[in-house]
Amino acid sequence: MSAGGGTKAILAALAANAGIAVAKFGGFLFTGSSSMLAEAVHSVADTSNQGLLLLGKKTSQRKPTEEHPFGYGRDRYFYSFVVALLLFTLGSVFAVYEGVHKIQHAEPLESAWVAVVILLIATGLETFSFVTAIRESRTLKGPLTWWQFIRQAKTPELPVVLLEDLGALIGLVLALGGVGLTVLTGNPVFDGIGTVCIGLLLGAIAVVLIVETKSLLIGEGANREVLDEIIAELGASERVEKVIHIRTQYLGPDELLVAAKIGLVSSLSVPEVAAEIDAAEARIRDKVPAARLIYLEPDLDRSRAAAS
Repeated sequence: MSAGGGTKAILAALAANAGIAVAKFGGFLFTGSSSMLAEAVHSVADTSNQGLLLLGKKTSQRKPTEEHPFGYGRDRYFYSFVVALLLFTLGSVFAVYEGVHKIQHAEPLESAWVAVVILLIATGLETFSFVTAIRESRTLKGPLTWWQFIRQAKTPELPVVLLEDLGALIGLVLALGGVGLTVLTGNPVFDGIGTVCIGLLLGAIAVVLIVETKSLLIGEGANREVLDEIIAELGASERVEKVIHIRTQYLGPDELLVAAKIGLVSSLSVPEVAAEIDAAEARIRDKVPAARLIYLEPDLDRSRAAAS
């Protein structure tokens, strides 16, 4: 996925959520619906989150320094982790608190039709944002299921936007259900129940994002398929007898560090060893473009020597 593609999905979500937040707050002032207020705060949190994702993409492009010789690629993981925390605190905790308060101190809704209209408009805007995120994700997703993509993606922004938009759409359905049942039954407790459900939904999504972005933040290696490709390219030369060991780690979504010790035939001269290492690095970069930093240590295959 290109960086521009990820930015397009974030900008679509940012524009949709900013407009929705304003409309929802207006709806809350008209109706007093706690579901509407919870959804408004949810949209404010999502808008802030998209801003943080854009900030992370910007700061991750800084050039390496003496203090950070491998660059700032993990800024994107850090800001995605902050987004997950904000979704939990601003979205989930507030919604649960507001819902419980509404259940304990139920108040009738005013002009409920205003809330319904705003929620329907918000559903349309969120659907636009969600469809945009799906389109931008398809290239990266490949044959994976959507759940596998969210679990395995090294680019954090799209899984975050996908889950946020999915949560927003489900939250809108819950808000509509709470307001609708309140209108039908005349019992405002249903509005509070809908708000609590929204909070629990956001909490579940936030926990998934926290777990996945934490894993990326502390350092993930290449998946099995990519690792096998790298090992195959290392061993593609007759002069490489064995890949003794290999370690990989993503320094950012588009930057993979590869460190390996390779057993070379013992008859090679120093210039031939250097040429072999250069050739191996070129093969890896051609097959796995994200492998930008490659450190290869030449050695002898001592297991073969011992066997002989």
